Amino acid sequence: MDCLKDRGVQLVDVVLRGNLPAQQCPVCEGCWIAPEDYHDWKQGQPQPLPETVNLEAAANHPPAPLDVRTALCPDCGGFLSRVKTGATMNPFYVERCPQCGGIWCDRGEWDALSAMGISAIIDQLFSSDWQGRMRTREMLHRERLAMIDKLGEDLALQVFALAEQLEHHPNGDFGVAYLMRRIGGSEAGLE
Repeated sequence: MDCLKDRGVQLVDVVLRGNLPAQQCPVCEGCWIAPEDYHDWKQGQPQPLPETVNLEAAANHPPAPLDVRTALCPDCGGFLSRVKTGATMNPFYVERCPQCGGIWCDRGEWDALSAMGISAIIDQLFSSDWQGRMRTREMLHRERLAMIDKLGEDLALQVFALAEQLEHHPNGDFGVAYLMRRIGGSEAGLE
């Protein structure tokens, strides 16, 4: 089988992290994972929840140069669908055939997916529900980084801890309302 991205280069059999059989391009290092191999491998893997995904695990994964190229499924000939991962620093795209379920990972993407804890749920990555949850997590992560940048780490950590306490307190909304009034200025100078 020829490489999906580097035409004319023959794929060779390899075993990916987690003992998953695949075929890899010796030039671009991308991997084709046959649908039946992935299905069999996935049966023995834990199924992570969205909140357990480690978005930072792939922060140092540089996108592969051929990640921008589209590809055709080597099994059924259809265009592969692409989905952006939830990686915050260096997002990358995983490709999957919507007809047969075969997966293409560009160089290093399988290791990044494994490190993030989502290699066993690649089919879920393509759902709008999963993508929505990951966008929310990414937004909250960026918000957290911005808070640290604006307030400094010590004060930001105190704010995060207070927010956690107020969120779980039965009258936490009273505390939030007080802070909003206090900081908003309507009670400034009254004390």
